[in-house]
Amino acid sequence: MAAPTLPTVIVIPAQLIESHQDESPEWLAALPTQLDEYLARWELTRSGDFLNGAASLIVPVVRRDGTAAMLKLQPRNEESEAEALALRTWSPNDVVTVLEDDQATSTLLLERLHGRTLNAVPDHVEATRILAELMARLIVVPAPPEVRTLEDIATEMVEEAADLKLDDPAEQRLVNRYADQVRELIPESGDRLLHWDLHYGNVLASGRQPWLVIDPKPLAGDPAFELFQALHNRWDDLVATGNLDQAIRDRFDLMVDITGIDRDRALAWTAGRVLQNVLWADAFDPRYLTIATALKLT
Repeated sequence: MAAPTLPTVIVIPAQLIESHQDESPEWLAALPTQLDEYLARWELTRSGDFLNGAASLIVPVVRRDGTAAMLKLQPRNEESEAEALALRTWSPNDVVTVLEDDQATSTLLLERLHGRTLNAVPDHVEATRILAELMARLIVVPAPPEVRTLEDIATEMVEEAADLKLDDPAEQRLVNRYADQVRELIPESGDRLLHWDLHYGNVLASGRQPWLVIDPKPLAGDPAFELFQALHNRWDDLVATGNLDQAIRDRFDLMVDITGIDRDRALAWTAGRVLQNVLWADAFDPRYLTIATALKLT
């Protein structure tokens, strides 16, 4: 008689626990069972240590045919439910390939990429150029009708901003001004397929293309909404230039020039992204104030 199969033991990373213990405790508790389920369903063998971000557990695996892949386990929510759809909508020359997916749980089996991200490119200007060239190709693709819209997100932002009360009067005035700007943008909020989290850590080296994009939070909207994430990542590189405000403007201008995004709309939606992050944190991150000052959004 065959020995019973024992469930996989997982030491859940602290970052995942912190991110999901309040919002998705059931998902955390079910992770070992879910891992075993997909290893069996897709005939996978574990082949390395667990990896993780704030939102997902990544398991290096090998398929039955010997192909290396990555199993991505994550809670199903508004951010993850259209991830496979978005990755299959963009050109495979620009994004990671989805090998299998289960829409019911947002579980994905992805091609194995190299571990090196754009953060490893020593020259941050060159890294920004690479990112912007990828962005330029992604933002021309129409969003599928199933993807949630920037119009809805922006409308929620304006509603939430009306209830936000900050202690600093100058910061409160900025919140009010940015909310007014976003309200004006809503009627023409766009219909392109956006990544929403396109920064250097979400671009990985690949054997079939130099660089491929991973981990979208799909949104249908105006491409001008995409620039903000690249502005505040690799922050130390901007500081190291000795002229932080100019370095921020140079990075912003480089992305605008390469993508062809209208500069005024890019400024307006960047103010909207600052507002969004203030609403998430109930406070201004000093970096975002610095970006707003450098781009003359204050």
